[in-house]
Amino acid sequence: MANVLDLRRRIRSVKNTRQITKAMKMVSAAKLRRAQERALAARPYAGMISSVLESLIRRVDLFDEQTGNLRHPLFITRPEKRVLLVVISGDKGFAGAFNANILKTAFQFIAGNPDREFDLEAVGRKGRDQLRRHYPIAVYSEQKSEDGSVRRVRERKSRIEVTGDHPGMLEKLETARVFALAENVIDRYVHEEIDAAYIVYNEFKSVIQQRLVVERLLPLIELGKREIAGAVEPTLEERERAGEAALSAGIELEPADTREADEEARKFGTAQVDYIYEQPAEELFKTLLPQYVSSMLYHAMTESVAAEHAARMTAMDSATNNASDMIDSLTLHMNRVRQAAITKEIIEIVSGAAAL
Repeated sequence: MANVLDLRRRIRSVKNTRQITKAMKMVSAAKLRRAQERALAARPYAGMISSVLESLIRRVDLFDEQTGNLRHPLFITRPEKRVLLVVISGDKGFAGAFNANILKTAFQFIAGNPDREFDLEAVGRKGRDQLRRHYPIAVYSEQKSEDGSVRRVRERKSRIEVTGDHPGMLEKLETARVFALAENVIDRYVHEEIDAAYIVYNEFKSVIQQRLVVERLLPLIELGKREIAGAVEPTLEERERAGEAALSAGIELEPADTREADEEARKFGTAQVDYIYEQPAEELFKTLLPQYVSSMLYHAMTESVAAEHAARMTAMDSATNNASDMIDSLTLHMNRVRQAAITKEIIEIVSGAAAL
């Protein structure tokens, strides 16, 4: 049985832990506010580029008159035999089940398509570590062509392989790195190395409105319309817990109302106006389409960052409350042990005096 000194040391240790978790909660709340602002700031760009493309598509003949096929390769659909899956997880822990749920969704999507080959791109250290434990890393070899140039050749040895990882991308989200990843995905799709591309991430609208999403990135089916292949909604208990943590940190539960700005951006593509472009419409369309794919990937990453901070804030709030409950329980136990020791000493004194 622990004595009073041991209990005091344990209470002091739990108090120090509570102080750390409380500080981590406030840091995550501050970062969540900035992440929400960045996600909201990225939406007008994505909405406007979608509207511009919708306006251009009326002036571009997407179908070849001779073959009847789509002119732009990003609209061409093929049987999905080789699929690229971009798994967007976090770089750090202490976020509850955030990373585990993302990986679970990715594993379920892979298990649900046993007839497909998967190339995995891991964004975030947590996802990279888990994917490397489950699947082998892709092997490349260098071969010289007849003209003397050296090119990398893929040697597939397994149905599911990790083709790349991008740790630290979400810690300091830069558009250049995101666009470089998007260009790599587009290049692999155009050269028919893959037949489709999907992204797995946590869609964030507010602290209590978020879900795990598997979204199709390529091929493009309809501009401005998202293709959701699967979604997992949070439970009512998880929403209530996140709402309590947000209120205690001063975070608004409802997202900012951007419907008016979104409607204004949508008017550009739907207005019956013949816009005049300096460059040919077909050239603009081909140039802006990769930017549209990049904006989809950037949008997923900004929302994933906000969702990670929200999950960490909720987890640290729960840890702080649990530490407070443990301190109360240990204090009560310590008082009982101390009272028992005092009572024992009194009984010994009384018994000794009675024996005299």
